[in-house]
Amino acid sequence: MLAEHIVLAFLALCAGAAVSAGTFAFILVIGVVPRMLRRGNLAKRIITIENTVFLGVMAGALLSLVSWECKTPFLFAGHLILALYGISAGIFVGCIAVALAEILDTFPILFRRGKIKRGLPWVMAAMAFGKMAGALYYFMP
Repeated sequence: MLAEHIVLAFLALCAGAAVSAGTFAFILVIGVVPRMLRRGNLAKRIITIENTVFLGVMAGALLSLVSWECKTPFLFAGHLILALYGISAGIFVGCIAVALAEILDTFPILFRRGKIKRGLPWVMAAMAFGKMAGALYYFMP
């Protein structure tokens, strides 16, 4: 029983690290944050904004691990927090979706640096089937 928990904890840690590394690599490779800063003439505050993004990710990770309740005397405060989160998440997803066209250049670079010359369709298919299997496992009852 203890060995099973240790193995599951290790697998969860590895999966979390892989997803986190993939997400940050995705954001860094397509350059969403620096591009948004250039468009908004905020390049001089890049360190502050990058630190804010990092702290937001860490806060989100911690809040997803801890169960908490927001008790407030104002009934609309929860709806306001939810609306702000929804708007922020929507803006983030929109920026990622718009920048997705640039990620198409990432796979050739990754394959070139990894010196993968044969089996590219198999690697892509394995990634797609892995994503599909993960989604099915998550959404199946």
